[in-house]
Amino acid sequence: MKPGTVVSIAEHSRGISRYFSDLPQAAGNLLAQKFRTALTMLGIVFGVGAVIGMLAIGAGARQESLRFIEELGVRNLLVESRPATDYQELQVRRRSSPGLTERDVRILEANVDGLDLISPSRWMRPTRMLPKPPHDLPDLAGVRPAYAAIHNLQTAEGTFFDEQQDTASAAVCVLGEKAKVDLWGYGPAVGKYVKVNDTWLEVIGVLAPQIASSSAGGQNQDRNNAIYTPLNTYQYRFWDNNFLKDDLDGIDLRLKPGADSIETAKVVTAILNSTHHNIPDFSVVIPADLLAQQQRTQTIFTYVMVAIAAISLLVGGIGIMNIVLATVLERTREIGIRRATGARRNDIVRQFLAESVLISVGGGILGIVFGYFLSWLIARTAEWKTIVTTASIIIAFGVSVAVGMIFGIYPAVKASRIDPIEALRYE
Repeated sequence: MKPGTVVSIAEHSRGISRYFSDLPQAAGNLLAQKFRTALTMLGIVFGVGAVIGMLAIGAGARQESLRFIEELGVRNLLVESRPATDYQELQVRRRSSPGLTERDVRILEANVDGLDLISPSRWMRPTRMLPKPPHDLPDLAGVRPAYAAIHNLQTAEGTFFDEQQDTASAAVCVLGEKAKVDLWGYGPAVGKYVKVNDTWLEVIGVLAPQIASSSAGGQNQDRNNAIYTPLNTYQYRFWDNNFLKDDLDGIDLRLKPGADSIETAKVVTAILNSTHHNIPDFSVVIPADLLAQQQRTQTIFTYVMVAIAAISLLVGGIGIMNIVLATVLERTREIGIRRATGARRNDIVRQFLAESVLISVGGGILGIVFGYFLSWLIARTAEWKTIVTTASIIIAFGVSVAVGMIFGIYPAVKASRIDPIEALRYE
């Protein structure tokens, strides 16, 4: 190693040691003005806490969105009926399009490459039910057995119905978690009977809680508050008197691994446009595309919230600058004495910069604690899931330290430029 390199390393290490040696003195100066220091820290505390809290909200919302899309299925395509709004519109449609029917299901099965599973569905709101639930009546859904696999429905009790029960139009049903609790509380439900309108159905299964809602027939359906029965059972044992609806409320498809959902959706849309003669009485939802949109929206949402929260850090930085400038004015004579006894400008800069950094570091540490509390409070009061990530803590704390250094530079430099002679005369 060259001698010049050894000297430069030694000088660098001495420079670092000087910064650390200034910290005890800086801490002592801050403790001498405890109340003022605490008030100055508050801006940083609230700023760091707000940044962590906003990022926690964004992370929680992002995870909920991902879970929602995963339940819809990233390999799924959802064809949804658009009911007519009145009888006149229905008449106009029926001149060209029969609406969503079983014929569409057969055509899609025969013409869509990469199709793995398919299930038509029908939904209705019953008028009567025994036992009578204390809240809203559950929706009744008629689906194929493949519906459970398409939407990854898991049973907490019993099983989902099979092809044999569907073919036989068996009087059986599977309950959503909320529907089961409303009907029979938290005890076992398998083997019991529920009367929907005029038909008794035997409960053969209860689903685990679902977070996603489905859209069928232009209305959002809560999968937790639903009763599922085989489609043939629905068609032969129940009558939906809403004449504005199509024969089917939806057709759910799951594609094979590797199939392009975007391109397949175009094929499905083209096929249905052909059979419906370009009447816009259906829509095709692509969960994979919806996932990308959700991620973009959540990213923008997080950026906006962090930008708003960062204003608190900016205010905290201005507070640091203000208080250090006031401190420089109060300690002008001390600065003059230090300069007269051999202190260099760099020593004065380090002294006041160390105080600014200590304020920001202390505020950052307290801000992390406040951020955890804020996230917990939001989750508790607003029932919004929050997730405090390591990245959010590092970002918030790093920015707080940077704010302390940036806003502390000007007062520190101003202090170092005070004329020693004028400083000694200052009263």
